Amino acid sequence: QDAFVAFHVDKVLVSKYLEALQIGELAPDQPSIEPTKNKMLVKDFRELRAAVEKMGLLKPNQLFFFLHLAHILLLDTAAWLILFYFGTSLMPFIVSLVVLTISQVQASWLQHDLGHLSVFRETKWNHLLHKFVMCHLIGASAKWWTLLHSQHHAKPNCFQKDPDIDMHPFLFTLGKKLSVELGIKKKKYMPYNHQHKYFFITLPPLLFPTYFHCHTFYIAYTKRYWVDLAWMLTFYIRFFFTYGSLLEIKSLLAYYFIFRMLESSWFVWVSQMNHIPMDIYYDNNLDWVSTQLQATCNVEQSLFNDWFTGHLNFQIEHHLFPTMPRHNYWKVAPLVKSLCAKHGIEYQCKPLLTAFADIV
Repeated sequence: QDAFVAFHVDKVLVSKYLEALQIGELAPDQPSIEPTKNKMLVKDFRELRAAVEKMGLLKPNQLFFFLHLAHILLLDTAAWLILFYFGTSLMPFIVSLVVLTISQVQASWLQHDLGHLSVFRETKWNHLLHKFVMCHLIGASAKWWTLLHSQHHAKPNCFQKDPDIDMHPFLFTLGKKLSVELGIKKKKYMPYNHQHKYFFITLPPLLFPTYFHCHTFYIAYTKRYWVDLAWMLTFYIRFFFTYGSLLEIKSLLAYYFIFRMLESSWFVWVSQMNHIPMDIYYDNNLDWVSTQLQATCNVEQSLFNDWFTGHLNFQIEHHLFPTMPRHNYWKVAPLVKSLCAKHGIEYQCKPLLTAFADIV
C-alpha cells in the first residue's frame, strides 16, 4: 500500500517481516480499494510516484547534507569560542546563546532528514548519523523521535493516533469539530477562550525544556534504548564540561535553559504552522493522498524560508514522499499541484507570517 511504499527505502528487507503478519488473501471478487478511498486518486498518485522515482528525485545530494552538517558544527563551535575569547559578560553571553540556538535548530532539521532515511542510500548510515546528530549534538533519543514521528506521518491530525496533537483537550482545544464536541459534552480542562493568549507562554517556550526533556528519557529508559541513552549522555558530558569551564553553575543552568526555550519556540512555530490550522478530527480511513493533504499546508519558498524551516515549508511534498531528500521538494511541487487540481483537492500555500498567524 501507499504508506508502506512511502516509508520504506529497502522494501525487499522489510518485506521479510511481513509474512508473520499475513492473515489471508482477498477473494477474487473483492475490491482492492476500500469504499472510503478515492480509487482514481490512488491510481494517479501511484503513477506520479513511479514518475518521481524515474526522475531520480528520491536520490540524495550528499554534498548538500555535508555542507548543512558543516555549518551546524561550525556554529556549535563558534558558540563556545565566543564565550572563550570575549568573556562571559552580557553581550557575549547573548550572542553565544543565539548562535548555539541556530546550531541546535538546524541540527533538529538534519536529524529529521536522517530519521526519514533521506540523506544516504544505505539505511544503516542514516541510522548511525541520526544517533550522532540527535543523541550527541541535541541530547535526545533518535529511536524516541522515530517512534513518535512515524505515527504522526501515518495519521497526521487524526485524534488519538497522531501523538503531535496529544495536547487536545488537556492544554488546548484543537480543530473546529473536536472543540465543538467538548462544548457539547461540557468538558473543560482549561480556560480555552483564552488559549490564544496562554499559547505564547506555554507551548512554544516550554515544550523542549519541560515535556520533551522528560519524555525522551522516559521512553528511552522504559523501552530499553540503551545505545541511545549512552549517546545522549555524551551530549550532557560535553556540554557541562566545555561550558562549565567558562560559566558558574547559576549562569550555566540559565544558559542551558534559555537556549532550550529559544530552540523550542523556533521549533514549535515552524512545526505547527503546517498542521494546527488544518483539519483535525478522528481517522476517517481515507486514501494516502487525502489523509496527508487535509492535514498539511505549505509556506512560500524563498532561500530564507527554506533554511529557517528546514524545507518544512514544503510540508505537503514531505508528507507525500517522506523519504525524498528535502532539496528536491521544489522539483516535485508542480506535479503535486497538478494532481490536486485534477482531483479538486485544495493545495494551500501561504506567506510565512500568515502561517504563523493562522496558528493563533
